[in-house]
Amino acid sequence: MKKSDFNAYVVEEKDGEYTGAVTTRSIDRLPEGDLLVEVQYSSLNYKDALSASGNRGVTKNYPHTPGIDAAGIVVESGSDTFEKNEPVIVTSYDLGMNTDGGFGQYIRVPSKWGVKLPAGLTLKESMIMGTAGLTAGMSVLRLSELVKPEDGKIVVSGATGGVGSMSVAILSRLGYHVVAVTGKTDEEEYLRGLGAGEILPRKDIDSEESSPMLKEKFAGGIDTVGGHILENIIKSVCPMGAVTCCGLVASPKLNLTVFPFILRGVTLMGIDSQNYPMPYRQEVWEKLSGEWKPEQLMKMFSEISLDDLGKAIDEMLKGKSRGRTIVKLQ
Repeated sequence: MKKSDFNAYVVEEKDGEYTGAVTTRSIDRLPEGDLLVEVQYSSLNYKDALSASGNRGVTKNYPHTPGIDAAGIVVESGSDTFEKNEPVIVTSYDLGMNTDGGFGQYIRVPSKWGVKLPAGLTLKESMIMGTAGLTAGMSVLRLSELVKPEDGKIVVSGATGGVGSMSVAILSRLGYHVVAVTGKTDEEEYLRGLGAGEILPRKDIDSEESSPMLKEKFAGGIDTVGGHILENIIKSVCPMGAVTCCGLVASPKLNLTVFPFILRGVTLMGIDSQNYPMPYRQEVWEKLSGEWKPEQLMKMFSEISLDDLGKAIDEMLKGKSRGRTIVKLQ
């Protein structure tokens, strides 16, 4: 292998079928950008699984290397912001979507996508969090502006997933009483270990309810799935409560009246981690490296290699993954 060559998980399309394999690539063929990074760790997110399965709403052109998260060492920098050999985190924006991503041992991106690794995190820890942790942090940041621990229970949907797990752990650390929603009956011990105070079976909240409002149960919520679950969370939030939403795996549609918003003053906040403004992004990373850093962080992940990605992607698409899956590149 040439010095400029590296390994990457590349997805190709042939006759409508999408397959991924570890392939040798050249640094010279990476897209333009003023920051070249040797990737140490990446992580597997649902958007990566969609890209790897040929979802054109995520990735338009193939062959392609997914991976919306990457953490590594700066090899070349054309920016005053970063120096050679400096550790850096790159997440979101177009990384892993239409720009070759973190499932390769090198990435080249615009320097404005990068965040300096906070002093309280290792590169590995930053990818245990990754976009999921960043999204959870953004959700907690917005929710905590309106709802305090003493106000009541916070419900978290999709609680065994990446964003859900991180949300449960962060909220618990901050003193909130967390109600974790899951359809996985064998994961109660895992969720209790993250700090969940109660477990709510998904079937108890994932149904089509004709009533415009439901009994008041929660001071607020973090929803990661959408659909009927988000509808019923909004309908069940107490007056002046708040809900954040960041996912649509169940459905992007909401069948609601304005009653929860007008009669109870409920606030619904969307979380867009892809293009979140850099100052807020940096603030969240600093909190995740310090006061919000979950005590259970090193128990919330499984580690795989590039060779294991295909199986891990299949499990995620089937809803069988738990917590975070990080990919060791070097």
